[in-house]
Amino acid sequence: MAVTAKEVKELRQRTGAGMMDCKKALVECNGNLDEAAEYLRKQGIAKSAKKADRVAAEGIVDSYIHMGGKIGTMVEVNCETDFAAKNQGFKDFVRDIAMQIAATNPTYLNREDVPEEVIEHEKEILREQALNEGKPEKIVERMVEGRLKKFYEENVLLDQKFVKDTDKTIEELVKEQIASIGENVKIRRFARFEMGEGIEKKEENFAEEVKAQQEAVK
Repeated sequence: MAVTAKEVKELRQRTGAGMMDCKKALVECNGNLDEAAEYLRKQGIAKSAKKADRVAAEGIVDSYIHMGGKIGTMVEVNCETDFAAKNQGFKDFVRDIAMQIAATNPTYLNREDVPEEVIEHEKEILREQALNEGKPEKIVERMVEGRLKKFYEENVLLDQKFVKDTDKTIEELVKEQIASIGENVKIRRFARFEMGEGIEKKEENFAEEVKAQQEAVK
């Protein structure tokens, strides 16, 4: 069913959950705000959203080395207590994030990190593409916004689909972890190094290789 922006806003104010989570909850509950709020609570999303402003200064720095030493990544993920940082589930989560970075090579952590000039440049390219395809000018801007979402999915870590479960994004994975340990969790920073980076070489699909490695371990 169609969900209005007003309904999404009201549910966000009530639960503190993200826009896309609220929209999904309203669709699942046929627009019923009370049921949608309950849906978010059951999913642990409303609870995790309220923890998002709490200070997370503990955590761990972990690394992942791709098979054969071709790629190495380091990531810092913060939580609220040292106790939570020692939790095996949290450690596994951080390792998954390090592996994600190796597989997908994101440029930015979140959308706010993308410089405005980069966004405007990308929009201009997408605008030209749409016009060259013969699309009417009145719908070009809507098309640009839709295609910009693909840019974020490819370049922004939190917007990327999780390589081990493409039904969820990294941002959703973070929310699941918050709900799981009962503390705020934030991916703070990351670095990725690739052997021979900048030297022209054969293209390889590292996301597929990571999936294959996981299957082999099972």
